[in-house]
Amino acid sequence: MNAPVSAAGKPRFDDTISAQGREISRKLNLLRLETFPPDATKTLRDFSLAEAAYFLGVSTSNLKKLHLEGKAVQPTVHAGGRRSYSAEQLWELRHWLDRHGRSESKKYVPYRRPGDKLQVIAVVNFKGGSGKTTTAAHLGQHLALTGHRVLAIDLDPQASLSALHGVQPELDRFPSIYEAIRYDDERKSVAGVIRKTNFPGLDLIPASLELQEYEYDTPLAMQNKASLDGKSFWNRIESALQEVDDSYDIVVIDCPPQLGYLTLTALAAATSVLITVHPQMLDLMSMSQFLLMLGDLLKTVNRAGGDVDLDWFRYLVTRYEPTDVPQAQMVGFMQSILASQMLQNQMLKSTAISDAGLTKQTLYEVERSSMTRSTYDRAIESMEAVNSEIRNLIHTAWGRRPKIDGSLNAVFSQ
Repeated sequence: MNAPVSAAGKPRFDDTISAQGREISRKLNLLRLETFPPDATKTLRDFSLAEAAYFLGVSTSNLKKLHLEGKAVQPTVHAGGRRSYSAEQLWELRHWLDRHGRSESKKYVPYRRPGDKLQVIAVVNFKGGSGKTTTAAHLGQHLALTGHRVLAIDLDPQASLSALHGVQPELDRFPSIYEAIRYDDERKSVAGVIRKTNFPGLDLIPASLELQEYEYDTPLAMQNKASLDGKSFWNRIESALQEVDDSYDIVVIDCPPQLGYLTLTALAAATSVLITVHPQMLDLMSMSQFLLMLGDLLKTVNRAGGDVDLDWFRYLVTRYEPTDVPQAQMVGFMQSILASQMLQNQMLKSTAISDAGLTKQTLYEVERSSMTRSTYDRAIESMEAVNSEIRNLIHTAWGRRPKIDGSLNAVFSQ
């Protein structure tokens, strides 16, 4: 690829990086078309009997009995009698169990009940590389696999969450959340920018570079109050979500790694906040600055009429290596200050996550047999522990009892 040359005979920086960006995008699209079908629609692997039982909250013996009695959905039976279920079958089976379950007290479909408010979780950090997008992606998928109706919103113009769900914005040209929060007459209904994913129960609003326009548009709109339609900038995501409030139980927002108008708009819509942090000194120093600035900005928003009222907020330690003494010391330091706001479980650093990401997959999508099993088992157990703890926080906010999950060692090793 030849770089454009300026009048001085040197390559022009703007032309060079634009050309390189186009070339990288083209090669990534070729890789995507090799990995996925020609229409770039992602598929999803089947789940083993043990995995299905775990996500449904039943025993493997009960699932086997349903199969032998010819009830509910019938799994695929492999050589040796091994059974597996598609994600669609899990969704159908969950609803069958809810209708035919013997215990009235046990509900298999954990939808919101009358009086339960939509839970909106903003996943934030001021510093890139903290595992924010990885956390948001796996959390949304876990909640869908456990029966919730989930909307994932990619609010980061870099669109990493979108890419994990098979969307390449600069080529696919799908509308982003920007279309539902923009200030001009071209604003669309949020329902028109929602896309289905390969996970039943999980929908996505992709991101695009156009989202960056919101950071430029907002100061101008604040000067021209007529363009705000009687509402301030921080109400725009909250107002957009009201249009689809009845369709979802939980919204997971992957915020950009900066404290701008997009992040503030997400926080104003949030009922809970998850702050990811890598346990290193520089990351902790960066987070302290983030918290100081965020506190000052939210006070300004509150004085201006914005209402940031949270059911809970938590710090999640990510990319954690327990055998790394300095990291363990940082976690101890955080626990001494933030004990009541820290998740009890940490997301361990694992090559399984990065290996899955090479093919734009998550731990829930990748085949366990495609990597070292002990590496996969350690990563998925850590991820499930974190996600289950967050799920319990959501259910507690709805006034439900926390659910105690069984050991994952026996589940994902089968």
